[in-house]
Amino acid sequence: MDMIRRINRQSLFVVIPLAAISAFIDWKRLPASILIGGALALANLKGLHWGVTGLLNPEEGKEAKGKLVFFSMFRLLIVFAVLAILIYLRLVNVIGLLVGLTVVFFLLIKEGLKEARRL
Repeated sequence: MDMIRRINRQSLFVVIPLAAISAFIDWKRLPASILIGGALALANLKGLHWGVTGLLNPEEGKEAKGKLVFFSMFRLLIVFAVLAILIYLRLVNVIGLLVGLTVVFFLLIKEGLKEARRL
């Protein structure tokens, strides 16, 4: 859980200034798209953490593991549906979404490598 907090904190320190800097670019909706992409990536990371923690919990039975697999697939469906609706209604810029998602992904990789070196 400590690694998730570090990723959240670092993401805020990178995504928010990046969105502020992108406000000077002439593309419409780019800053909001970067923020939405980062927020979706962080929400997905939190859901992934919840699912893996529940899956590895030895006190839970097979029924709980089946529910967690279902909710993991449902979580991906929700993320896809939100992205599809935002893009269909042209409320966001696809490049901005990808930038926000990519920033969080790179921070996740960086923190994962740091955690692996500690072990």
